[in-house]
This record gives sequence, structure tokens and C-alpha cells, in this order.
Amino acid sequence: MPDRLALTRRATVAALLLCTGVLTGYGTSTAGGAGTAAGTAYGTPDPSGPARAGDRPAPAAEADSPGGARPAAGPDPSSGGGAGTGSTPGGPGQRAAEPRGAAPAGGFGAEHPGGTGHSGYSGPAAALAVPVGHPRLPGLGPETSAAVPRNARQAVVVTGEGPDSPHSAVVLYERTATGWTAGPRWPAHNALRGWTDDHRLDDLRSPRGVFGLTDAGGLRPDPGAKLPYDHSGGFVATGLGFEGEPLTGSFDYVVAINYNREPGTSPLDWTRPLGEEKGGGIWIHVDHGGPTHGCVSIAERHMRELLRALDPERHPVVVMGDADFLAR
Repeated sequence: MPDRLALTRRATVAALLLCTGVLTGYGTSTAGGAGTAAGTAYGTPDPSGPARAGDRPAPAAEADSPGGARPAAGPDPSSGGGAGTGSTPGGPGQRAAEPRGAAPAGGFGAEHPGGTGHSGYSGPAAALAVPVGHPRLPGLGPETSAAVPRNARQAVVVTGEGPDSPHSAVVLYERTATGWTAGPRWPAHNALRGWTDDHRLDDLRSPRGVFGLTDAGGLRPDPGAKLPYDHSGGFVATGLGFEGEPLTGSFDYVVAINYNREPGTSPLDWTRPLGEEKGGGIWIHVDHGGPTHGCVSIAERHMRELLRALDPERHPVVVMGDADFLAR
């Protein structure tokens, strides 16, 4: 069996990759955790940065820059903002392990037997039909609607301007007894090259589909999030983006998108159930004024609003892709 510490170091290297910049420091991982009760934190804040007990130096990671050069240190959000941590069991703030295969909050539920929210809906589902009594979100066609879990009462809909465009808009919908109610429309960025049904490490495209939202964190203190929030010095972005914009502050607030990750862990966790080649570290994070490697980014004030609104009791999901894809 490979040495766990070696795997941890290797995993954390790649972790900040896409999205924006460079991440240093780590959170803690669990053996398979699903969503936890609202307000649960992963560990204690560390104002001193990444040098916490049990942490390990971060290996080189790919920067969110036009050249894709790898800086001297940092983890990898293969196409999003997140980084991989892979802390060893027993680290500070570690959460109790839960059985693998359990459907986490924001996962697929009964419509997708065995689903854990690792990869979400990521392609056509012609055989699926919108269940009776399952209201359709505005802008979504029958295939995409069928992938939205029936227990979801909150949905962050990210609508891209086109399949190859880095520009999009975000709306948080709340499901009520009469259907879905839309919140404000926020401008957003997605990956430099647009969207894909088959996301790969470094492809500079955001994955399309429906994914759970179970975990949050950031460099700055918890603004009142209901999702478990990891306040850590590990959420650091440095360097310049694709349009020459500074990436500083991009990871002040993040929400992990459950694409190729283990729900119920810090956004910094590096577990990749689909394999490293499928990327990971896809986040919703603070906008830095340009395209991302794979994440979705919105203004800082909107990130705070989103963090205060998302409620694990309402099983939030993100539905993301270009408009034509969402309308399928």
C-alpha cells in the first residue's frame, strides 16, 4: 500500500490548479463523509497561515494565468478554485467518517440510485423524464431538469453565454409550495474556453451538469454560512489571471462544487473519486475580473450573500452550463 504521507503530498500539489491562482495550506479529509449539520466547522481558524500542526508544505501547482505556468508552491483546483489537502486522519478538526455510498446533502437522492454527488449529471439523459410534481427550473429543459434531485429546495443556476464563452450569470432559486422563486441575477465568470461534458485536468473548461453544494470555506472568517465552513490560511491565491488581473482575494470565500470530490470534506480536500485526470477543485469563489480555469466566480458581496443563503437542510445544488445545454 502506498505511503499515505507521500500520497498526501502528491495530492496537495496539484490542488490549486485551475480556477485562480495558488493555494497553500490544507484542511482535513474524512473517510467518506456526507453532509453535516448546519454550522459545523472543519477546524479552527489559523491566522498564521499554512503552518498548522499536521499540515505539510504544498507542492508546485498550476497558476491561473494565461501561460499556465506552475508557481513555486501551492495546490491545484484542476479547473476550479480548490486545492487538494489530503490531511492525514486524526488532524485538527477532522470530521467523523460516514459510510461510503451514502447520498450526501445535495446529492442525487432517489432519482439517481447509488449517486453520491461525486460527479453529478454531466451529459444527456434522454431516457429521463421530469417527475410528476417536480417543478422545472426556468431555462431548464426536460433532460437537465430530470437531473435535479427531487429533494433540492435551493438551486444555483449558472447560465453561460455560449459553449465557448467565459461569461455567465448566476441566479439562486428557492423552491416553495408554488414552484421555484428566483433571486437576483449576478454577473459571473466561468472557464476561459467555456464548457464541456467531459471535463479534463487543464482543459480550461467548466464541467456542465448538476452537482451538490455541501461544503464551504475561505481565507476570511465565516460570514454566517450555514454550510460547514473551513476558515483556513490555505485559501491563498497569487499571481495574475488570464487578462492580467491580480488573483489576490479570489479564495476569500468559496463554495465547493461536488464535481469529482468527496462531499462532506473541506474544499481543500484532494480526494478525486473519478481520478486525477478528470480534474477537480471546482469552486464558486470571489470574482477576480476575468475567466477562470474551471470554477465559477461572482463578486465578493454576492459570495457573502450566497454563503448566508445556502442551507444544507434545503439540499442545495448547482446547475451549470451554457444556455443551450441547460435547455436540453
